[in-house]
Amino acid sequence: MEPTQDIVTDEGHSHPPPAAATPPVRARHLLPPKGACWYCEKPLDNVRRFCDKECADAFDEEKEFTR
Repeated sequence: MEPTQDIVTDEGHSHPPPAAATPPVRARHLLPPKGACWYCEKPLDNVRRFCDKECADAFDEEKEFTR
């Protein structure tokens, strides 16, 4: 376990260093579940948006090229 390094301000207060940058929100994360895969239209439950990682990645790639 590595020791943590706190940042001390001019006022003498200590706080942890800023967290790593969060990854950008992908378009697929904003889609509502619709009961079918958003890429291939395969029937799904009402929770999932894509049937598998390949469809999710293909959706992201298609969105990237159709901006």
